[in-house]
Amino acid sequence: MKMEHVGIMVNDMDKSLAFYQNILGLKLRNREWLNDTVELAFLYFPEQPSVEIELVFGVQVENEGIVNHLAFTVEDIEAELVRLREAGIKLVDEEPRSILKDNVKIAFFDGPNGEKLELVER
Repeated sequence: MKMEHVGIMVNDMDKSLAFYQNILGLKLRNREWLNDTVELAFLYFPEQPSVEIELVFGVQVENEGIVNHLAFTVEDIEAELVRLREAGIKLVDEEPRSILKDNVKIAFFDGPNGEKLELVER
């Protein structure tokens, strides 16, 4: 078994695609309408093409499941926080926090649909 994709419900597909492509650096693999009301977009990192983020627009969701956050590995968390701040992204953590015995650095920020996103530097 391996990771396939993570689905994120979005309010505005164009705004969400711009964020995930221009701010986080994902590439668009496919975007199409599933039916008259539901549009899907699949994005991936070139360095990790087998795992996708699926953006889902047009579905009303009521407690189908709970995903707390989506995390992204970075090499330099301080530099990424500066880049996100300069891009106008709402940071939950202005400075990284150290967690665990291995001194892992983390910082949370908000996506364009209110999704909770995390940077991790190991």
